[in-house]
Amino acid sequence: MLLRACIYGGLVSLVLAYAAAAQGDTPAQAAIRAALTQWMADFNAGRAEKVCDLFARDLVAQYRGQPERDWNALCDLLKRSLADRGKTYSYALAIKEILVEGNLAVVRLTWTLTVRGKDAAETTSVEPGIDIFRRQADGSWKISRYMGYESP
Repeated sequence: MLLRACIYGGLVSLVLAYAAAAQGDTPAQAAIRAALTQWMADFNAGRAEKVCDLFARDLVAQYRGQPERDWNALCDLLKRSLADRGKTYSYALAIKEILVEGNLAVVRLTWTLTVRGKDAAETTSVEPGIDIFRRQADGSWKISRYMGYESP
């Protein structure tokens, strides 16, 4: 009887743990997912005043083939892109994994960037990458480091 209760209890624990994992993110994962989704919405809507909100002031951004950028350089680039009236830019986001440990989190993701010119010419680039988030003093999660590249 005791053995049956232990086995049953173990199975119930396993099922509950699986159900909790299947229900969704931890609070930290949900906050990070929400921050990335909000950034995508702000960027796609052309809200230049919001595009730097996702990044920590100590940002180090590295994209293959480009110079390493800090917060100022990346924000300038993003704002210039959104101000370019000859093109429209939009991002789609696919989050593959969010790992959180304490005040740090690593996100494996893929951004798909579509650029449309006034002449209706369109280019799309698929950009896998890794973002390292750090929880800020105010409790928010911001990208402190990232590495990205364009898929062949």
